[in-house]
Parts: sequence; structure tokens; C-alpha cells
Amino acid sequence: CLCDGAGEQYLPCCASGLVSAKLTVVVGDTHFSEEKMLLVQSCDYFQALYRSGMKECWQEEIHLKSLRARGFLIALAVLRGEMPVLDGDDIVEAIECAAFLQVAALTKHLINIIDSDNCLLMYHTASTFGLMDLYHAAALFIRNMYADLEGEVRKTLPSELISYVESLTPSVFVAVGAHVTCGVDETLHTASRTVCYLDETGNNWKVLTDLPLQASTSMAGVTVLDNKLYIVGGVHGLQKQVVDSCFCYSVENNSWSRISSPAQLRYNLSLVGVDGRLYAIGGEYERTVMSSVETYDVTSGMWQFAAHLPRPTAGAACTKTMSRIFVCLWRPMETSEIYEYVPRKDEWQLVSTLIRHQSYGHCMVGHRDSLYVIRNGPSDDFLRCLMDCYNLSSGQWSSLPGHFTNSKGSLFTAVVRSDSVFTLNRSMTLEYAIDGKTWKPRRQMKGFPRSGSVWTFLLQLPDTLMLQ
Repeated sequence: CLCDGAGEQYLPCCASGLVSAKLTVVVGDTHFSEEKMLLVQSCDYFQALYRSGMKECWQEEIHLKSLRARGFLIALAVLRGEMPVLDGDDIVEAIECAAFLQVAALTKHLINIIDSDNCLLMYHTASTFGLMDLYHAAALFIRNMYADLEGEVRKTLPSELISYVESLTPSVFVAVGAHVTCGVDETLHTASRTVCYLDETGNNWKVLTDLPLQASTSMAGVTVLDNKLYIVGGVHGLQKQVVDSCFCYSVENNSWSRISSPAQLRYNLSLVGVDGRLYAIGGEYERTVMSSVETYDVTSGMWQFAAHLPRPTAGAACTKTMSRIFVCLWRPMETSEIYEYVPRKDEWQLVSTLIRHQSYGHCMVGHRDSLYVIRNGPSDDFLRCLMDCYNLSSGQWSSLPGHFTNSKGSLFTAVVRSDSVFTLNRSMTLEYAIDGKTWKPRRQMKGFPRSGSVWTFLLQLPDTLMLQ
């Protein structure tokens, strides 16, 4: 019997034994034999079909006359967990299939592979077929790279699509220093407790909001999910007392609110947000390093435990890309291991291992199907950063040519925006263009005027905040 998580049957005829586990789908002249359960659970079209009670519920062969075979083949590959590389024709057929069959996983894959070369095609085609999630994601990608793409945009896109892109606010580079909680009367202390964004046009940092008095960003988990900023945990005091309050900043309302704290209070954790959930990974409590992981559902406001890390870790390099979560764990003396959290199995799977003498990863950032591990140079040379790239599609490691001067930690925080990456320190903010697997310096802007650790991320700010 095919049913959803609540037990609702999709196949009213399954009890009679008339429906087999396999379904033949005919697209054009091509026949596909696929598990019926996979199609019903993954495609709204088939889910609605088998809820309808129509005659097709009893048929072992379904004809889809409005699609092309290549698009359906791509959809099946994505549903099996693959990450197919798509050219122009593939993209059009995949968007057509995702829109017609309402395949959420395929839409997500298309969003994940938007790049400078295909963003205009993605945007225009998504508009044609009404695939709105992809339409908006591609438009934002274009908006974030508008200085590079404006000429091509005006030559190739109709006016209404240009207007929508220009109506969006680009994602801005945001930073906050490490601050502990403070009392109401500590006015000098509170004056520096600000979240700031980089005004790229004026080349200046501007204040976005003040931190709540009870919030700590010192050894806290800080991340952005769905254009909201979250702060979890952290410490205050010389004894590293854990902060038991967690906060969320809404850009839309320009306001802070409290969220519930994880069951296991923690500091020096890694925090990442994917698909409506926060993941609090590892960390410390009362100077004890932990392997526990908790997830927070932003809709229900509830925390629950997930699979533990393979071993205890604090302050681990962590990132998300392709809607997947990765963490870099270090084993003395020279081994860095990349693990991926797989939600459907609730387990951490080893992805790859990197061995570098007397070196470990300080930061990891994802860009499409590549993970960049930023590490110190040999013999703890912290003024020299080296980078290695692991490609998820090929399963291959490569080293980026040359080295990067790390003056005061500029590369130990990195944020990707479209096909660029931003890094910063007190002296300068650097933007690199990601070209293939290399980072090419693009422009230099004003540094962030704070000492100590810095958290960086992207937010879309409404015009009302930008004009303050």
C-alpha cells in the first residue's frame, strides 16, 4: 500500500491486489520502468493521480504525452540521489518536467546548479513554465551579479523579467564580531555590539542592528536560514559560562526574538541551516567536548537530537552546498576527514579524507559541487593559507595553485555569493571570482573594524533598512 507519513492511502485500489509495485511510464517513444512508490512519494503529479480514483490507478502503464524523454530521465536520476550535469537543452527539458510533474527534488537540483553561464536560461525558462521557486532563485542570482550580467540581461530578456530582477535587493555581506552578554548599564560595552553590513557602493560598513543585551556571539553558533539570522549558545565570563538564550533576527521586521534553547546547552559549536532546520553540531559544555547534534525545526520551534558525530569535536569547519551539510573533522597529526549528514538516514557518512603534514582545516566553504578546505600552511604557518578543493561529482581532490596571505585571519571566514566569495579582516574585505576551481582576486574593499573572531554571512535587506 502506498501512503504518506500519516498513513493516508494514495492507491485506493491497492488492497485488491490490482496494482503492481512497478509502473511503466511512456514518454514519447521511450518506456521507463520505475518503482511506483518512488514516483508517488516524489512527484505531486503521481501523488494526485493515485488519490483521484481514476482508471489510471489500475493501469500498469501511464503515457505522458506532454513531456520529453530526456527531462524525465533527468528527473529519475535526481530522485535516485544523483547530481547530473546539465547543458542548455537538458535544462529546458528538466524545467519542463519539474513543472509538469511537480518534482520538488528536481527543482532543488536546478536551483543548486545555477551559475553565471546558465542563470539567464534558467530564469527565462522557469518563467515560461511557471516554476516559481527556480524563477526567484535565478533572478536573485542574476541580481547578485548584475554588474557583470546587466549587458547580457538587457540584450536577451524581455522587459518584465528585467523589471523583476531589478526590483530585488541583492544579498549584502554582513559581519558581527565576538561579543559577550552585558548588563543594561554597560553603555560603553553595548555601543560596539552591532551587526554591520558592507555598503559596496560607498565602500563602508554600516550598522544594521544592535545585538540583544542577553545575546553572546563569543564561541556561539551563528548562521542565516531563510533570510533570518540565528544565534545559538555562546559564553560569557572568564569561566566560559554557557549562555542559555538563543535569538533570531528578522530582516523583514527589523526585530529580534527569542527561540527555544537546545536540550544540551553548548558553546564553540558549529551551526548551519538547511531546508527549514538549524543543525547545532558538536561543541563544548563545561569544558567537555561533545559529539552530540541537535536539529531545530523553525516551523514547530522544537529541538530534537540527531545522530552523533563520529567523534567529539568543537569549532569544526562546517558548510552547506547543494542543500547538503558537510563537516570537516581533524585527526592528529595530519588527517582531515569530510563527513556528510544524510537526513533521510539520520547518519554521518564519510565523504573523503585529506592528509596534509602538520596542517588542519580552519574553514570550509561550498560552491555548487565543490568543497574548499582552507588550512594553515606547513609547520603552523598561520600567515600562509593553502586551499584544497574536493569535487563532489568527480570525487577528486585538487590543490589551488599558489598560496593566500592570511594576515589576521582573512580567509578563516568565507562566504559565497553567486560565483564570488567574500573574505575579510580588519585591514580589508577581499572579493574573489570563482573561476573553475580557482579563486581570482576581483576587488578590495574596506576591512571590518573589529578585533577578534568575526562571523560573516549574507542577508537580503529591504530598502527601508538600507536607507537608514
